[in-house]
Amino acid sequence: MALNQWIRTSGAFDGVVDADLVLGDPSQPTHLLPAYDIGDHLHPNITGGIAVANSIDLKLLRRRST
Repeated sequence: MALNQWIRTSGAFDGVVDADLVLGDPSQPTHLLPAYDIGDHLHPNITGGIAVANSIDLKLLRRRST
């Protein structure tokens, strides 16, 4: 959790795709939401992958001019 917090707030990155935020169960912060759990309580299922993909701000992927 400390690493995720650092990634989110350090400013070291141009942007973050925060799968933990998208997939996590708010009532149990160290668990996946059951709707996104493939069954091993560690990896997301297809629905979870789609949720992460839909959370991506496509503006982060635009090429920056130098």
